[in-house]
Amino acid sequence: MTMRANVNPAKRHDKLKRELPLYVMLIPAVTLVAIYSYGSMAGLVIAFQKFVPTKGLFGSEWIGLRNFRNLFTMPDIFGVIRNTVLISMGKMIGGIIVPVLFALLLNEVASSRLKRTYQTIVYIPNFLSWVILAGLFVDILSPSNGIVNQALGKLGVGPVFFLGDKTAYPITMIVTEVWKSFGFGSVIYLAALTGIDPSLYESAEIDGAGRWRQTLAITLPGIMTTIVLMTVLSMANVLNGGFDQIYNTYSPAVYTTGDILDTFVYRLGIQNAQFALSTAAGLFKSIVSFVFIVVSYFLADRVAGYRIY
Repeated sequence: MTMRANVNPAKRHDKLKRELPLYVMLIPAVTLVAIYSYGSMAGLVIAFQKFVPTKGLFGSEWIGLRNFRNLFTMPDIFGVIRNTVLISMGKMIGGIIVPVLFALLLNEVASSRLKRTYQTIVYIPNFLSWVILAGLFVDILSPSNGIVNQALGKLGVGPVFFLGDKTAYPITMIVTEVWKSFGFGSVIYLAALTGIDPSLYESAEIDGAGRWRQTLAITLPGIMTTIVLMTVLSMANVLNGGFDQIYNTYSPAVYTTGDILDTFVYRLGIQNAQFALSTAAGLFKSIVSFVFIVVSYFLADRVAGYRIY
């Protein structure tokens, strides 16, 4: 049986005095989180009310789950959920495969200067907002004078309305999101590559293994735990289709395949003033996302030994 050591009050006081500035620095961040993340949760009661803005949260009539029943009887809701899941899954798959491939390719670059240059170039799009990128893609992907359709025309392919065709739009959203974020996403895999023992490559080279064989036998197994972990954790975003991207690029012509839960909630609540229905839709998304977060962290613990302490 072990006895708990008594903490010297003087040492505890010195530690608190030393760390006090750090706690003070946290006050603004904790305050903002408390107000906007936790304080705003009181508004979830609107999902169970026949909400009238003039009556407020306490004066509106309580109607239970009627808003949820109305929500799931709307003709577009299941199409919106389908679009959200398909676009999110496409982004998740591309967001794993492309960064891994880029990290593997960049790892083969011998010159450290070239490697830093390539990294900097592919990192830049991640720091640009979709307000800026949407304007660029509208011009680049224009069916009349966009550079992409001009190149396709020289190859004998007719103009493609990437942002206005309901078939092309979801694919365009997936590809552009992966292009924007793959450079930054590769940082984790590049860090994992540095943890592989160099002697393994030396032994493989002595045995006559080429670079391709070394990649399959050493590199990929060496970062497989990281790949599995990132794949499992990405499950939490299964209902996050990317509001900024979709809202800045979509139009009524592509609602059938491009409308997602976030934009659907925005139109219900902000544009159509159906506050109760939009709150119910947002709460449904939050509950499903919470379940996926719990499941993803459970699987991350079981599969990759990842825990948050």
